[in-house]
Parts: sequence; structure tokens; C-alpha cells
Amino acid sequence: MEKMISYFRLSKVELSKVIFPIKQQVKTAFYAVLIVVTVVALYLALIDWIMSFTLKQIIG
Repeated sequence: MEKMISYFRLSKVELSKVIFPIKQQVKTAFYAVLIVVTVVALYLALIDWIMSFTLKQIIG
């Protein structure tokens, strides 16, 4: 039981050291991730289209 109490005390101390992001930081990070994911998805779609087109031309 003593170990569990110690664990919770140490957890509380560590949690007090955490700096949580503000709303603006979360929003900025969200937009950055959204843009990167969109660009990568478009790139992969383009590569897929090129490969499909090339394969159709080869096969006939």
C-alpha cells in the first residue's frame, strides 16, 4: 500500500511539471498536421495515378 501511495505522490509531482499547450498552439499544430497529411495524400494519389496509367499503357 505504501508503494502505491508513493507512486501517486510522485505522479502528482511529475504532473505539476507538465506544461500543457495553450489553445492557439494546439490549433497551429492541428493545421500543420492537416496540411502535411493532405500534401502526402495528394502526392501518393499522383504516384498511384501515374503508375496505373503507365501499367494500362503497357498492358493495353
